[in-house]
Amino acid sequence: MEKNYKRHLVTAALPYANGAVHIGHLAGVYIPADIYVRYLRMRGQDVKFICGSDEHGVPITIKAKQQGLTPQEVVDKYHMIIKDSFERLGISFDIYSRTSSKIHHKTASEFFRKLYLDGKFIEKESEQYYDEEAKQFLADRYIVGTCPKCGAENAYGDQCEKCGSTLSPTELINPRSALSGNTPIMKKTSHWYLPLDQYEEWLREWILEGHKEWKSNVYGQCKSWLDGGLQPRAVSRDLDWGVPVPIEGAEGKVLYVWFDAPIGYISNTIELLPNDWEKWWKSDDTKMVHFIGKDNIVFHCIVFPAMLKAYGDGYILPENVPANEFLNLEGNKISTSRNWAVWLHEYLEEFPGQEDVLRYVLCANAPETKDNDFTWKDFQTRNNSELVAIFGNFVNRAVVLTHKYFAGEVPADIKSEPIDREVLDQIPVIKAAIEESLETFRFREALKEAMNLARLGNKYLTETEPWKIAKTDMERVASIMNVSLQICANLAIAFEPFLPHTTHKLAYMLNMKNRNWEDFGCDIILQPGHIINEARLLFDKIEDSAVEAQVAKLEATRSQNETALAPASEIEATDSQPSIVPQKDECTYDEFMKMDIRTATVLEAERVPKTDKLLKLTIDTGIDIRTIVSGIAEYYSPEVMVGKKICILANLAPRKIKGIESKGMILMAKEESGNMRIVTPGESIANGATIS
Repeated sequence: MEKNYKRHLVTAALPYANGAVHIGHLAGVYIPADIYVRYLRMRGQDVKFICGSDEHGVPITIKAKQQGLTPQEVVDKYHMIIKDSFERLGISFDIYSRTSSKIHHKTASEFFRKLYLDGKFIEKESEQYYDEEAKQFLADRYIVGTCPKCGAENAYGDQCEKCGSTLSPTELINPRSALSGNTPIMKKTSHWYLPLDQYEEWLREWILEGHKEWKSNVYGQCKSWLDGGLQPRAVSRDLDWGVPVPIEGAEGKVLYVWFDAPIGYISNTIELLPNDWEKWWKSDDTKMVHFIGKDNIVFHCIVFPAMLKAYGDGYILPENVPANEFLNLEGNKISTSRNWAVWLHEYLEEFPGQEDVLRYVLCANAPETKDNDFTWKDFQTRNNSELVAIFGNFVNRAVVLTHKYFAGEVPADIKSEPIDREVLDQIPVIKAAIEESLETFRFREALKEAMNLARLGNKYLTETEPWKIAKTDMERVASIMNVSLQICANLAIAFEPFLPHTTHKLAYMLNMKNRNWEDFGCDIILQPGHIINEARLLFDKIEDSAVEAQVAKLEATRSQNETALAPASEIEATDSQPSIVPQKDECTYDEFMKMDIRTATVLEAERVPKTDKLLKLTIDTGIDIRTIVSGIAEYYSPEVMVGKKICILANLAPRKIKGIESKGMILMAKEESGNMRIVTPGESIANGATIS
């Protein structure tokens, strides 16, 4: 039985202010955190949602040198971009601050000083690369050289961008300074270390025995680190950008960003609640949850808890750290340095008014248990087939029919039938499933259950057919519309954590002043006689052209990256020898003339059950109406296909595919990338026109 907490402190990983936020960050951290916080608020819980920009560390200084700016100018620029993007997407932080603030510098300095004075650190001397001309110790990213794994030039001291291998600076062949281009020397330097090994047994008991309920990826990574034995970890480094180490004799040294950044959760809370922040950090009746990506598991589950344990003074520890895996993009790992990403601020400009579509898709495809892949085609399909065709379609029908038959007034439940009770009884079951999933951090499953409520409404309207019954029995229509509107009201509550912009529009349509979680599942939310507003579309269909533009944008990025990383000889070969499929063997004119290729129009399209690639198409060939089964579902959704002009091989011998007789084949063009495209005739060409 979980403890009954008085308050909930929810933190989201501090994004680096050396660039904008992308969809990987959103799917891994910020959307699930926001869903959880919105849910808790709707339950009436006392919640504080804490975040801010992480503005120290080497990536900031590298970006500054690249752009010819100071580090402060860089963080000022990206802090505002990130903060504005979060606000527009609807991420509902109670505070979004920054680690370059005075209050953070003060908090982090005092934290370090107390641990130093309490003798919690050890001081060690080591050798690190040093640039004699720049007179500076070099962080990993300031050292470049030849990759020992793949031979690529300009690999960094921590990673090769071409092969993806993790490296250490001493592994590089012919290392040189990224500052001066000179060969660095090894030079001794002293730093302070947090002896994590001294906290190993305590961490083992706290995590491995006390938190077996944590997600398997989090628990497993912690266990792996603990089983491998913890080592002292440096808390300072030689750099001129960051929180200065606040003791004498530490000139030119700053707090290491991994030590500095998590203290930002504390300093941001102090900034938000200067007079009573301690009850959020030092009270056993506060539940703290960290939302992070899997690359931050060790810092939030081992390092930061060890820091809080070393500090003492009653600091609480996280009750859960529901880290997600990584989101890939169109089959490749997201890379900020190679611009292989979908940037939030660009999405908001290019898809205005469609903030919730991105929230929906990233939650529905969240990498909760394994790495997942974002594709623009899936983005389009989920919007058109789920948000538009299921959620939006049901609400629109319910509101439009209410205005048509009852002038926008919620009718009384005059003539109920068993189907009404069966439908209403399913709503509390769906509510319970959503709650159970949200409270165990299974947001993808919770969203699926919420969408099942919209599916329930669509099915109910389709089965009851009020537009037909209206000809003979308006009392029955009144009951049907009453039930339909109660489902709409429940949707306005159920989707609030997931799609806040949408539920705001839906609440306006239904003229709902309050949306309380305790009302979710009630038979009557909208009272008879209540007046609703006119219908408005909740979602817009996303056209092929919008998605094709995004894919083209990524392909241009891919081409630039391949050119940048390829040796000159490969670039010349690519330019002079384009990769085109060789010509097939000759055929005779008579053989070609046996093929009856003609134009047609798709009348209906649907997915073939239990398959991923097949669509069943009903087409008008000009000579008949026939069915073709085609393996194009991974490239085209059913909604996109309806009304599309196509070319077909009409006299191909019929064959059965998944029990469906298919008469013909669609003509497709296979691009160099492997993508398939339909060969489309001009719009003015009539069905049945032959191609020869």
